[in-house]
Amino acid sequence: MKDAHGRPLTGRTSWRKFAVLCVPGFAATAALAIALANGALAASFAVSGQQFKVSAKSLDGDGFAQYGSVDRNARGELIPVAVTAIKTAEMSDLCQSVVTKLPVIGSISLNLTAGTGKKPVQATDLFVDATQLSGNADFNKIEIGRDASTLDKGPKGGQGLQDLFGQQADDVHISSLKQTAWATNAGKFRLAGLSMKVNKGTKECF
Repeated sequence: MKDAHGRPLTGRTSWRKFAVLCVPGFAATAALAIALANGALAASFAVSGQQFKVSAKSLDGDGFAQYGSVDRNARGELIPVAVTAIKTAEMSDLCQSVVTKLPVIGSISLNLTAGTGKKPVQATDLFVDATQLSGNADFNKIEIGRDASTLDKGPKGGQGLQDLFGQQADDVHISSLKQTAWATNAGKFRLAGLSMKVNKGTKECF
């Protein structure tokens, strides 16, 4: 290619145009990096492609916080979740189930139970990334609609992004708990009377 005087043109970059085009990409990358650094992405690991179900006769927790966030799978896809964060929790009659469909064999269910005797399941710094939760709940000194980045009653790291919806309470009691989740994290998780079984067919907690 030549200019108006017949001289060959060398490749040139318009740095102003380059900057304008790249800013959105850089901004998105920076926002994701900041979200990762601040723990805005919920699970600290890539979640599987399967959700699991958890039920409990009762849950008693001190230091409760809840806010919206996202998990990510091994393909890098983002999954919206509601994070429930509790400093210390006790659960009775805990059940966890996940169903896997395999070629030829069909459905296989993995079932885990604990806390069915006198000793409850105990957890500290508990984070559950759920898409569904139901039960009968009682809260003490609840704050609804608080900025998710300012939550301070839950465990360390139990905050979401600025300007997003959050809620928190001094303590919570939930009976007939049922939830569907992508991930669970805990500082400590003590499963009294643990029992795990693998069954052919579909056998879920609810």
